[in-house]
Amino acid sequence: MSIRHTTKARRGAAMGALAAALALAVAGCGSDDGGKRDDGASPKSTAAKDDGRAGDDGGSDGGDDNRNEPAADSDKTIGEIKGPNGIVVTLHSAVRDSGGFVTVNGTVTNHGDQLFNAVDWRSKETEMKSRSSVSGASLVDEAGKKRYLVLRDTDGECLCTTGLSGIKPDESRPLFAQFPAPPSGVTKVDFQIPTMPSVSIELTG
Repeated sequence: MSIRHTTKARRGAAMGALAAALALAVAGCGSDDGGKRDDGASPKSTAAKDDGRAGDDGGSDGGDDNRNEPAADSDKTIGEIKGPNGIVVTLHSAVRDSGGFVTVNGTVTNHGDQLFNAVDWRSKETEMKSRSSVSGASLVDEAGKKRYLVLRDTDGECLCTTGLSGIKPDESRPLFAQFPAPPSGVTKVDFQIPTMPSVSIELTG
């Protein structure tokens, strides 16, 4: 009888050691998952910083950095807005990205006979440095009854094209604006710029 009890005790001790080892293994896996979650958050932070730099590149009014560069996907047209005095905004793409943003790219063309300054397209925020930008643009989800405004960087500047001043007759300039992404089920939204008609566009990506 004592031998049997001793054998059972040894088996119990072995099972206890095995359970402790399994507990440590599970704890180790949990730590690895946490590291993966931290790594997964990094692209969002990087994307936000990159977008901020893109906004800063055109941050000074009247800058020549992007005047002669075509907008992304300029061979496509997903919508067109015709405003007063011959101003036309042609939209080429509205793409979701993995960081939870939507970037709208387009071209503004002056078909009128006077210089155009986009001062009426800016937001009403008084602290905005650029007076000629598309910071007042928005995406509207009519079904969800939500409006999405242009994102701002850490300095309060818009993640959008700035320096849209002195656009000559028959001149075109690229423009972009970045917004928070609507829910994944939303595929169509209205793109709006102050003083201009709205246009329905389809989101891709």
